[in-house]
Amino acid sequence: MGNIRLAFRHLLKSPFVTGVAIASLALGIGANAAMFSIVDQMLLRPIPVPDPGRLVNLKAPGPNPGSQSCSDIGECDEIFSYPMFLDLQREQQVFTDIAAHVDFGANISAQGRTISAEGLMVSGSYFPVLGVVPALGRLIGPDDTRVPGDGRVAVLAYDYWLGPLGGDPDILSKTLIVNGESLEIIGVAPRGFQGTTLGSTPRVFVPVTMNEAMTPGWAGSVTTFDNRRRYWAYLFARLNPGVSIEQASASINVQYAAVIQNVEVALQRGMSDKMMEEFRAKRVILTPGSLGQSRVRAEASTPLTMLFGITLLVLLIACANISNLLLARGAARSGEMAVRLAIGGTRWQLARQLLTESLLLGILGGLVGLGVAALTLRGISSILPTDNTSFFVPQLDVTVLAFTTLLAVATAVLFGLFPALHGTRPDLIATIREQGGQPSGGRAAARWRTALATAQIGLALALLVSAGLFTKSLANISRLDLGVRVDSVVTFGVSPELNGYAAERSHQFFRRLNDALEQTPGVTSVSASMVPLMGGSNWGNDVGVEGFPKGPDIDNGSRFNMVGAGYFATVGIPVLIGREFTQADVLDAPKVAVVNQAFAKKFNLGANPVGRRMDIGNDSLDIEIVGLVQDAKYSDVKREIPPLYFLPYQQDAGVGSLSFYVKTAGNPGAMLPVMSQVVKQLDENLPVEDLRTMPDQIRENVFLDRFVTLFSLTFALLATLLAAIGLYGVLAFTVAQRTREFGVRMALGADPARVRGMVLRQVGKMTLIGGVVGLVAAFAIGRLAQSLLFEMQGSDPVVFALSSAVLALVAMSAGLIPAYRASRLDPVRALRYE
Repeated sequence: MGNIRLAFRHLLKSPFVTGVAIASLALGIGANAAMFSIVDQMLLRPIPVPDPGRLVNLKAPGPNPGSQSCSDIGECDEIFSYPMFLDLQREQQVFTDIAAHVDFGANISAQGRTISAEGLMVSGSYFPVLGVVPALGRLIGPDDTRVPGDGRVAVLAYDYWLGPLGGDPDILSKTLIVNGESLEIIGVAPRGFQGTTLGSTPRVFVPVTMNEAMTPGWAGSVTTFDNRRRYWAYLFARLNPGVSIEQASASINVQYAAVIQNVEVALQRGMSDKMMEEFRAKRVILTPGSLGQSRVRAEASTPLTMLFGITLLVLLIACANISNLLLARGAARSGEMAVRLAIGGTRWQLARQLLTESLLLGILGGLVGLGVAALTLRGISSILPTDNTSFFVPQLDVTVLAFTTLLAVATAVLFGLFPALHGTRPDLIATIREQGGQPSGGRAAARWRTALATAQIGLALALLVSAGLFTKSLANISRLDLGVRVDSVVTFGVSPELNGYAAERSHQFFRRLNDALEQTPGVTSVSASMVPLMGGSNWGNDVGVEGFPKGPDIDNGSRFNMVGAGYFATVGIPVLIGREFTQADVLDAPKVAVVNQAFAKKFNLGANPVGRRMDIGNDSLDIEIVGLVQDAKYSDVKREIPPLYFLPYQQDAGVGSLSFYVKTAGNPGAMLPVMSQVVKQLDENLPVEDLRTMPDQIRENVFLDRFVTLFSLTFALLATLLAAIGLYGVLAFTVAQRTREFGVRMALGADPARVRGMVLRQVGKMTLIGGVVGLVAAFAIGRLAQSLLFEMQGSDPVVFALSSAVLALVAMSAGLIPAYRASRLDPVRALRYE
């Protein structure tokens, strides 16, 4: 306790230095704590189930001939057909069981209120494999999923039961309407359990055998559940006790290969020899499943890891500054240390005292850093797109508190160890006598201070380059011509089919909604599409085009969309030749299509494809191309524009959900509440989905790029500022050390410019050495960041040159004041300086 009280007194003696040190540490530790909270929740934290380390995910890379339905649960090489799932589940002997799951959009109606939410269809083995127990009632089991179309039961997510449903203890056996289907509530999932997919928060769990009813528009149950050429189920399993992942992989692949060879090879058609060889060679790959299954996690891994590394570099720069401050203060306390050594104090006692002061600084910095972390997390949460707020919870939990504590102690040791050892040297008295009483701190300390400042320069340059790369990449994105003009457009989705609407009734609703929107004051045009523009969804299939060959090795694939009348005028895509769709393009009218330039180029349609014919893989050529439109972005701002054809949604009786686009004469943001009111007037129980302006939708499409750029730039500026402060401190202390030397030189005739040059040459030397190290580190960062950059290289010479110039300017600016002070010394007073 005595050391702690003494440490407090010493810190309070220099409140400015102590405040600067605590503030620097708080910024570094707070930023790291905030980033660790995000990294922990998104990349490190296992799903909340018993013994998650025994879970494994299944995938089978290779050709999946037929139809595929992928989602944010995983990539398309991770999905299986339902019959294959049953085959593997029935014959396997290395797992407790295998589970299947698939997400779906759900309109959920309970207690007179309908919401649009996420749902999860699960096999009867899903909850048993995970080993979770219900908070209320029971969970879905094998008896609920024996027959396709049966199992009209539902399990509520805990948060949905506790929140919108008020935690009703008598909820069991009551009816829940999900996508127009009446389901009996049989239980409530455990608290904190939200499935196994990062970012997905299902409100309801239903049996996988209800797929047909939950996803209107799919083919009949025979196609859905018996078709081996339809891939849609994600699988995971739990290893039996004593079975390794390698043993399980060998065993499951014996079964998988047998099904492929004996059953599925005979079902394939139109395959080339090469593709058939690849299909026969397919194998199941098992990967650790403790984190669940999530495509979002894979996409976020690189940028989050990089940002976490950047925050650690900022903390290192802050530590270097504080280490220099402690060295300078230690030199000023050299007399105190000498006296305490002379009267019998041991080096360990003195070092312990100095380390206690460092530890106090670290703890205080950590405490303030928690506040910085909380503010940072709140700020991140506020800029997240509405669709991404479920990825992490902006709060500091026990894990983050433990990490912050460990980080505070580690930084205290890191920046305090050398000053403590140097300030308690046994030969301190002799050293002080040799220096004539000057608080020099010794050559070792000077070299250490210079090395730290040089390292700060290098780290700051590396961060400046990384920020420059991301900034230029974002600038490249912002300069893209998207091919659309949607500055005054509002968009939202409605899915009447999920409320039990039949196909004909859905179409009637779409017409009524379109008319109501057109009659709304301030609206200039209205249209709709099945695939949301810039919404991240990709729909495609093989097509037949007049005059273009077909074959197993010929790519006939194209993206497509179904749109309403006036779509291209509403979203600002120019029609180059022909016409766009009108209200006359209905179900019993001749089939028509509009194609983009990329489609015309791929299928050799020439400059004018109007009048040519095509089909959707049925060799009928029953669709006439009536228009050619300019290339425009489809689902993603950064992706290359794909070959794309458009069909009138009114010519497809099965369309049950649409995204609407409302072009306004004024501020589109002011029209957002009006859109909800219009829909409510037509059907008060139909939820409005993804209501936003199109500019907001485009910004959310590139949110990750904006997020990485913002934070890398913020951290780079902070690192540069800290490096400049550190360099200034080293130079100011060096000038103080060399006061007598400068006095002698000026007394012998050296002019002020020569003295300034001596200081600035030291700055130049440190900047050059630190710059070289920083450029090497920046090159490595650029290679790691290459996948995140758009239309540029991670070694972009312009960014490297500008970043180097900025840092050199900052370094020289930091050295000007010490250099000016050195050149203004009075030689007489300098010669008397002790």
